[in-house]
Amino acid sequence: MPRDWSDNEVSAIVTDYFDMLEIELRGESYNKAEHNRQLAQILNSRSSGSIEYKHENISAALLDLGMPYIPGYKPLKNYQHALLEEIIQYLTRRPEIRELISNDVESIADIPTVEEILDALVPPPTPRSKRIGLSAEPRASYIHRSINYLEREAANHSLGNAGERFILNFEHARLISIGKEYLADRIQHISVEEGDWVGYDIHSYDANGNDRFIEAKTTRYGEETPFFVSANELRFSDQHRNNYHLYRVFNFRRNPRLFTLPGYLEQHCRISPIEYMANF
Repeated sequence: MPRDWSDNEVSAIVTDYFDMLEIELRGESYNKAEHNRQLAQILNSRSSGSIEYKHENISAALLDLGMPYIPGYKPLKNYQHALLEEIIQYLTRRPEIRELISNDVESIADIPTVEEILDALVPPPTPRSKRIGLSAEPRASYIHRSINYLEREAANHSLGNAGERFILNFEHARLISIGKEYLADRIQHISVEEGDWVGYDIHSYDANGNDRFIEAKTTRYGEETPFFVSANELRFSDQHRNNYHLYRVFNFRRNPRLFTLPGYLEQHCRISPIEYMANF
């Protein structure tokens, strides 16, 4: 039976994770395997797989706290409460980490250079409810978030606009690659030409010339970073489900990738209300 992690082990792996996250946010390189090897020497002979599993638990806890995670460590739920408490204590001791994250989510974004933009398209992540052994519900929905950094990133207009321009380039390349240059010339940047109230950002077309209404959501972080949709966007995805596509752009910092979710969003995602308005 696996041994429980001691307080010292939990502290060591949380510190190591944030060391890597800090390097990640600064746009610098590091070696995950080397971090794993060095940890193994001080973690009572924990296996490489056990260490990686715990790193993935930390990613999940950070998402529950409304914070970015290291893309190389896919969020894995069902973590221990002691791990969450150590993360919170670490962030309390290191306010400079919170400041670094805050600056990162609000920084001005440019479109990264890619060699072949059509190669950015990847399959969407598997819904958590369909993964063996994982609950469909978030483990830590009770967590109080003093600041939701992911929500602040989603409100970064510079990042949103850069992501939309990346998708415009992708759509032009997609249509040209299938011999539909005349349709590529008709693509419209709706959020700029008409405004954010319409319910989608880009008007493109499929191979048959049918409308493709695209809502763009962009993050610098991993593919499982939650995104935020308005009631109007959700309603539009329902009313136009045959033509609606959400394009989720992720890893936008250095190696942008995207996946698409066609049709009504609730077919693909858990939609959770996060805010209520009270009036008289």
